[in-house]
Amino acid sequence: MADIKALAAKYNDYIVERRRYYHARPELTEHEAETTEAVVKDLEAMGLPVERFEGMYGCVATLEGATPGKTVLLRADIDALPVKEATGLPFASRNEGRMHACGHDAHIAMQLGAAKILTEMRGELGGTVKFFFQPAEELALGAKGAVERGLMKGVDAVYGAHVWGLVDAGKINIAHGERMASCDMFTLTVSGEASHGSAPHLGRDAVVAASAVIMALQTIVSRVNNPLNSLVLTVGTFDAGQRFNIVADKAVMDGTVRTFDPKFRMKMEEMIRKTARDVAAGYGCTAELDYKYLCPAVINSDEKVVETARGAAVKLFGEDVLVPFEKLMGSEDFSFLMEDTPGVYGFIGGRSKDVPGSGMSNHHECYTIDEKILPMGAALAAQFAADFLAK
Repeated sequence: MADIKALAAKYNDYIVERRRYYHARPELTEHEAETTEAVVKDLEAMGLPVERFEGMYGCVATLEGATPGKTVLLRADIDALPVKEATGLPFASRNEGRMHACGHDAHIAMQLGAAKILTEMRGELGGTVKFFFQPAEELALGAKGAVERGLMKGVDAVYGAHVWGLVDAGKINIAHGERMASCDMFTLTVSGEASHGSAPHLGRDAVVAASAVIMALQTIVSRVNNPLNSLVLTVGTFDAGQRFNIVADKAVMDGTVRTFDPKFRMKMEEMIRKTARDVAAGYGCTAELDYKYLCPAVINSDEKVVETARGAAVKLFGEDVLVPFEKLMGSEDFSFLMEDTPGVYGFIGGRSKDVPGSGMSNHHECYTIDEKILPMGAALAAQFAADFLAK
């Protein structure tokens, strides 16, 4: 088989240039029109047929190997964040208030590099490689939308990885089991009765009731949940009141729930509803819940696929490249791609003391990566695809 590490080095300049191109032109979730057009152009320049999705941005390219075989899908997300960039990079965002603060520019470039490598190896491949460039990851919409449009039909395995500022550049984490939590969101509306602030006894204070609800919700985590089950319940916004001297008649709060246990996840909606309703009633108020299920947990449960990815990393970079990294309560809609298809999700370290901002957490206004990891990510994706198809 071709030397994939050498091919990644060959295309290093291309991969770096594409990363910088996309970094300078970030587009927000569900607005990735120009990004999609540029990716399609890059793929067609390699001679790959590209399909778009009806009603959403993003695309998927297909590489047919020399002989028939299995099908593997590689995924890169393409959307950016509503962040004002403060990196000072010469290729910083040209789009005010938008930034690739989560590394999706690197994901695009790595996957284009993998496509270059595997296209050059076409004659050695037995099977099919699909390159999925996914929109709308930041709002957990893109993967599900693509699955609903038939993306995973006929796919035998799926691979994804994320650059990460809390892991050293040159290191990779690919682990079995729980990797990223499920994500759901809710809106609670507590309704009371307004009165003058000097006569609270004539009203029903929605602020006080809602505050009690927020505190009571945390007892689900501390007293209902098994302490061995990872669970986060966060209320992130609180909007109430009309004026400083009026008892508020309404309070609205938004929050999120994160866990790994799929059965416990499905119980959370009713527990939040009952807790909010009962606590609010104690203050003479009512509570209504609007609950939205966003994405399941990312769990690397298929041992053969996980070991194929780990073996690819070791084959390329040696045993020392693999490092431990704790599971995260953050979420990833890559989980939708794994619901009915064996898959693996890993982390590629981007932190370097020589690159300011590379040690920042993802979503930070100064976040960037050590670009030496770009050919590593391209090589890893290509090696995984080649090895999976060869087995």
